[in-house]
Amino acid sequence: VLAFCKYSSSKKIIMNKAVKVLSLVSYKFLPPDMGGQKGIAFFNRYLCKHINLTCVSIVDNAGHSEPYPVKTILSNSRTRYINPFYFFTLKRIIKEEQITHLLLEHPYYGWLAILLKWFCNIKLIVHSHNIESLRFKTMNRWWWGILWNYEKFTHKKADHNFFIHELDRKYAIENFKLNADQCTVVTYGFEHAAVPDADDKAAARKFICNTHQVKATDKIILFNGTLGYKPNLDAVDSILEKINPLLAASQNFSYTIIICGNKLPAHYNGLNDYKDKHIIYAGFVDDINIYFKGADIFINPVIDGGGIKTKLVEAMGYNCSVISAKSGATGIPAEVMGAKMKIIEDTDWETFANEVINLQTGEQTPATFFKHFYYT
Repeated sequence: VLAFCKYSSSKKIIMNKAVKVLSLVSYKFLPPDMGGQKGIAFFNRYLCKHINLTCVSIVDNAGHSEPYPVKTILSNSRTRYINPFYFFTLKRIIKEEQITHLLLEHPYYGWLAILLKWFCNIKLIVHSHNIESLRFKTMNRWWWGILWNYEKFTHKKADHNFFIHELDRKYAIENFKLNADQCTVVTYGFEHAAVPDADDKAAARKFICNTHQVKATDKIILFNGTLGYKPNLDAVDSILEKINPLLAASQNFSYTIIICGNKLPAHYNGLNDYKDKHIIYAGFVDDINIYFKGADIFINPVIDGGGIKTKLVEAMGYNCSVISAKSGATGIPAEVMGAKMKIIEDTDWETFANEVINLQTGEQTPATFFKHFYYT
């Protein structure tokens, strides 16, 4: 918002009616089911309350009502990223809509955004969700360096850059050689200003127990993520092979681990071999918020992949206690989480499991969390 709006003496945002933003989103984000999708959809929903905003995206996003116009004119094909004809299509829209700012989600359409900036005389804002090239570096993709240079080029040509957390901002300033005044932290946001009430939490827990035949006395432990994504799948392996055996060996600890997420590879056989080992695979669920509200502990044994783990923000916002590997908690300021989140050194699964067993979950998510992450 800082790049688009001005402030009154009372620090309230004043809508600049002369500003018209075109948000360019190159992949499916509607309906917003996963963290990255929510990061775009919710950001645009709150931004459009202050400025005029239009979104251009792919055909797969058609048919969903948003409080801002969504033009689904880009192809779903991967070749969309190299299609030069989109320059002329977007140039026409910019002229017709009198666009003043182009908001680019991720760096992949950097070439197109930069051309539009040059030929349409508009400002370019790049909205980074993580340092994308470093994410692929942790996954040992050989071409990460090529993406790094492209990402650097895109950010340097922008008039302003939004980063998801301070560590990314500092990295970009130092390594991409960006002007610090042109870099702002716009963190992932949470939609609610406070934790759900006790009755809401109890209803969610009852739903989970009834749906999955979980004992009422069990500690409900949740993991969620897109399981076609290697860092998340590696985390599942850590749960199955490292964490769960340690929990099962503990005396007098009654628990159930629920794993949610789509794209689990077929050779995992839906985790059917683990049904009698305290593990339930729920697959893709219609409303993950119910699970965040009803679970006692959210575990995050993710140790690579980069970027902020939005699932931690979601869990904390619904007053679910969090235990995370250190690398998986990157970008979440410890000072705003209080005792509600425990951070364990990467791969120290014995300590991780002991923390799960001994964690007192009555602690409330602190007000500092909502001050930092709540959309206002």
